[in-house]
Amino acid sequence: MDRALIVSARQEITELAEQLLRIEGCGRIASAVSGSEARRLVKNESEPELVIINTPLPDEFGQELAEMIAETTSAGIILICGGDAADEIADRVSDSGVNVIARPYTREILQRTIRLVLSARARMAGVKKESADILSRIEEMRTINRAKTTLMKYLKFTEPQAHKYIEKQAMNNRQTRLEVAQRILAQYE
Repeated sequence: MDRALIVSARQEITELAEQLLRIEGCGRIASAVSGSEARRLVKNESEPELVIINTPLPDEFGQELAEMIAETTSAGIILICGGDAADEIADRVSDSGVNVIARPYTREILQRTIRLVLSARARMAGVKKESADILSRIEEMRTINRAKTTLMKYLKFTEPQAHKYIEKQAMNNRQTRLEVAQRILAQYE
């Protein structure tokens, strides 16, 4: 993990979270004491991978901040709040992917939650990359099929002939099938 943000008005919580994040290998840790300062950091700095919010904050409770960060970033979010309100808040923010810890909590619980959120975020990043790769391959196939259709329309090729033509051009010119397809489309469209 490279970047984290701790939002807390209490210095001892900030120090504990910072210690635990260093143990997890976090390189850059920013901190804020208010919701408005945290919003500015999230907006102007590079996106954090993990955000820990200790409620209440001086200018707001912190739930709205957590929901805003969840909507605008892919950061993992931990919201620490009083035990009496924790269940109610967890019900409200669970759809946003915000993890709630009730006070009082132990160092071990916070560390375990940090690890859990980071592992879930890493898994999501892998799924997101895989999804992007699949979409890229689908777009490549669409482009190649459009080029085949273009060859069939203008040169009266059959589909197998168009396919073979694109394959042969790619092999002869040491290009990908996508590059050949793009060249065909540029020439005829």
